[in-house]
Amino acid sequence: MIRRSLQLLAATAAVVALAAPASAQTIAITGGTVALGDGSAPIQSGTVVIRDGRVVAAGQGVAVPAGAQVVNAAGKWVTPGIIAGFSRLGLADVDAVAGANDQSSDGPFSAALDIAPAINPNAAPVAINRAEGVTRAIVAPSTGKSIFAGQGALIDTGADGQPVTRGRLFQYVELGEQGAETSGGSRASAHALLRNALREARQVAGGTAGGRSESGRSSEDPREDPVVANPNENRTYEARRNQDVLLTRFDAVALVPVVQGRQLLLVHAERASDLRQVIALKREFPRMRLAIVGADEGWTVASELAASGIPVIASALTSLPNSFESLGSTHSNIGRMRAAGVKVSIGTINDDEQRMAFRARWYAGNLVGLSRLPGASGLSWGEALAAITSAPAEAMGLGGDVGSLRPGRRGDLVIWSGDPLDHLSAAEAVYIDGVQQPLETRQTKLRDRYRTLDRGVLPEAYRR
Repeated sequence: MIRRSLQLLAATAAVVALAAPASAQTIAITGGTVALGDGSAPIQSGTVVIRDGRVVAAGQGVAVPAGAQVVNAAGKWVTPGIIAGFSRLGLADVDAVAGANDQSSDGPFSAALDIAPAINPNAAPVAINRAEGVTRAIVAPSTGKSIFAGQGALIDTGADGQPVTRGRLFQYVELGEQGAETSGGSRASAHALLRNALREARQVAGGTAGGRSESGRSSEDPREDPVVANPNENRTYEARRNQDVLLTRFDAVALVPVVQGRQLLLVHAERASDLRQVIALKREFPRMRLAIVGADEGWTVASELAASGIPVIASALTSLPNSFESLGSTHSNIGRMRAAGVKVSIGTINDDEQRMAFRARWYAGNLVGLSRLPGASGLSWGEALAAITSAPAEAMGLGGDVGSLRPGRRGDLVIWSGDPLDHLSAAEAVYIDGVQQPLETRQTKLRDRYRTLDRGVLPEAYRR
């Protein structure tokens, strides 16, 4: 009997060992130029150690643990993985094909929508961005019939089929021209709808502390809120609302974590006057956590943004306005906001963000070059790298988990052929949670298939 038990224990241990995640190992990347992604200068001949999917140490003089898998990065650059500050990766393969596009909904719900179940990790743009060094992305839905688009997520671009790092991370709302159009044709209507919705949510919360409903259960998730899940308590729910409500029950409950400060509200606004309205929200709802995306005219209200402490995920290098709300746009927008003390990072809203989030790296490099032009405001090299790594993570409240090579952060790392902010450099190895990722895409397959074919085996397009 004892022998049989020992055999079972041994077999179980073998199965557990086989089932252990690929990240359960120690990797030491040595000899490269290491940039931590926190704004500091690059470190020559540095070493990065990742154990069990987390960064253990990074810098000069870091000892290589016994038994570690050693990767020689001499002559290469090593950085944190790029975080797409604003994207819609995984929500669309072909925009014009309804069956391949889950960015927005014209259904009855808005704020209650959670885009996490719709994200497709096998979408072609996910693999393309991974091959370009993007390891995680802030993914937001698009608006349908409401200024509220729903709840966005942080995803990774790994090839394991499990993309969602943090679901229901933030609530996304459109102001400005698009919000005005959605809400009836004017900014006044959009701002009134936003405040009405937040007040409805505050009323639903009933002034209870800690996000608890009257029955003591959490109301963070509308699927778990008793006023929604239990039909017998609908009267309790209705008692907490006025008769002139505009939100569905699910939508109102979904906004409760926002007004209580437990979920970030990400607001798209470009014009200076709209940005001031977002700043004013903080005074009316002091517990609310806010972040702004876009902000083409942010430099004109930079001191106010800095004083508010609201982080900005800005579009880079916008100078020729494509709308009336961006008449004050300038290439120096991000540099000027940064100089004024605004917590700013780079996003790609309205910039083919379904596919081309990796452009953020190019923009960061261009901002470094801009800093060398007389009269222009750009970023230092360290600031520019941080703007596409740690800064967007911090804007989402996740700086302690992702975005840099500081100890304890997730082992998201890229080995580059050269300076990562140089457009000619390429990602040669990508690690997510300490696991090396494939860099093959549909495009690389087509390239490899056709670039060496003899012309004689190809069909002629025309014959004379």
